[in-house]
Amino acid sequence: MAEAMERMHHAMAAVQPSGDADRDFVALMLPHHESAVEMARLYLRQGRDPRIRRLAEAIIADQEEEIRQMRRFLRR
Repeated sequence: MAEAMERMHHAMAAVQPSGDADRDFVALMLPHHESAVEMARLYLRQGRDPRIRRLAEAIIADQEEEIRQMRRFLRR
């Protein structure tokens, strides 16, 4: 999971500020959400606690929808 966090930090650091607060917010949140999905998937491969597994599944579902919304926003 540490590798996923490292990738997120690099992706966020690579975002070039545009001066548009809306666009910059989404551009920075996108790698954050992608990393959350990656970490939740990694957890599901090995995690055993049913409550945390449900949480990880919910994170994946919620964050993937938000990722789609953010990508649509950035395409506009």
